[in-house]
Amino acid sequence: MKTRTSTQALNTSKEKPATYRILVADPLAEEGLAILRQHGQVEVRTGLSDAELAQIIREYDALIVRSGTRVTREVLAAAHRLKVVARAGVGVDNIDIQAATDFGVLVVNAPTGNIVAAAEHTIALLMAMARRLPQAYVAMREGTWNRKAYMGMEVREKTLGLIGLGRVASEVARRARGLEMHVVAHDPYVSTEYARKLGVTLLPLEELLAQADIVSLHLPLTPETQRFIDHERLAQMKPGAYLINTSRGGVIDEEALLRALDEGHLAGAALDVFSVEPLPPDHPLRHHPKVILTPHIGGSTVEAQARVARDAAEQVIAALQGRPVPYAVNAPIVPPQSLAFLTPWIDLAERLGRFLRQMGGARLSRVELTVHGDLIQHDITYLRAAVLKGLLEGIVDERVNLVNAVQVARRRGIEFVERRREQGQRFHTMLTLRGYHADQGEETVWLVRGAIVYGEPTIVGVNDLWVEFPARGHLLLTRHHDQPGIIGKIGTLLGSRDINIAFMHVGRRAPRGEAIMVLGLDDPLPDDVLEELRRAPLTYWVRKVEL
Repeated sequence: MKTRTSTQALNTSKEKPATYRILVADPLAEEGLAILRQHGQVEVRTGLSDAELAQIIREYDALIVRSGTRVTREVLAAAHRLKVVARAGVGVDNIDIQAATDFGVLVVNAPTGNIVAAAEHTIALLMAMARRLPQAYVAMREGTWNRKAYMGMEVREKTLGLIGLGRVASEVARRARGLEMHVVAHDPYVSTEYARKLGVTLLPLEELLAQADIVSLHLPLTPETQRFIDHERLAQMKPGAYLINTSRGGVIDEEALLRALDEGHLAGAALDVFSVEPLPPDHPLRHHPKVILTPHIGGSTVEAQARVARDAAEQVIAALQGRPVPYAVNAPIVPPQSLAFLTPWIDLAERLGRFLRQMGGARLSRVELTVHGDLIQHDITYLRAAVLKGLLEGIVDERVNLVNAVQVARRRGIEFVERRREQGQRFHTMLTLRGYHADQGEETVWLVRGAIVYGEPTIVGVNDLWVEFPARGHLLLTRHHDQPGIIGKIGTLLGSRDINIAFMHVGRRAPRGEAIMVLGLDDPLPDDVLEELRRAPLTYWVRKVEL
């Protein structure tokens, strides 16, 4: 795998908007372009070939595509600045997700913007097919008047079978119930309670196919769903049934579908998507009298395109600014209900990782993250990625970010352990991070604790001592024997070198015992001053940390 040392994606620093260069490679609604222009330089260049995209992509921080542009491994390998690829829509089968993950590029999509549009299109196809509207329309335009030839059927009391009960299918179910249809569904990943609230009965796939008058597909295209509706499953469908597909073309074996139609087993099909798009002009589906076709327009409404463009643009800006995004495809997903709560803790987790890296040095073999208090109620996958990003960024020879931090750690043999505690010690909700470092045959353990205090990331403990200070800026830490004059000596040395102290915090075990002092400095500490401080009497260790 190729590696990089370029600017890190999803970092917590805020770049100036003018530094972002954003390429829009497929048409995007103005609502999205307007958001992007507020934060960077936007270039719209549509119709690029794979080679053309690979040639120019190295100049951009973000790429937005729809279904027309392919984002291949070759494109991603050339994208040295690229931090995020956004798909303005649901499906990401035109993006090499594994390659993006390998190169530390975040992939996001906009899965909710066109839900209503896709559901309404499914219902429109259902009604058009039931009443043979397209065929009657063509006959009328050709001058024919034949009412008997276009006898339709009512959908009331008919059974609609949904294969997949995700967002779009759920909206279809609501509308079908309004048409007084019986709705059944097959989805192994949906609970009976969720289906019950929709008025939907969950069935095994074989029973659904045998009972449904109309089957509607709502599946992603994966290796498991490729040609999911094949000759065998078409044969299991109720004789005279209809088939609708507004999801992905590759989930149907189109040759098997044509045979089922020609043999009269199916009464008709309505398709918005195809295994090859655009559908070739000479494709048999184009001319079949039992088939209704639309050119992949399920999500194509003015309202949907505006929503999708806004969603994609907002996620691109969030990713560029280092904020979590709700619809990451190849990174830990923060559920919307947890996003507001977890965001400051994700930032803190990365800062604790950076702190531990600078305190403990290299040769990290094991990391333990303990979450306390309210954090145990949430998925902490993103916290783990943030900790590892902080620990590894800058010490390995490749880009490390929230997308690939877990992979990078695993490749380097770093063991990661997660623990949950109902309550912290001095703070009910906090993070505890331990790092085990093997150096010259000896293992040392460093510990840091953190909490959100008045909305700010705060370190509240180092090793076995409690001390509270902001988790940001230029820091000087000393572990020393508590006695009169030592703080003054260190302050005098810094003052003699024109180093200004912004704040000071001290923690100690007992009077005249071991103590820790943390100084916040206005400027970075020069290495020669650090060495002089290390030679100070009664000092056990001295560290400088940049957060």
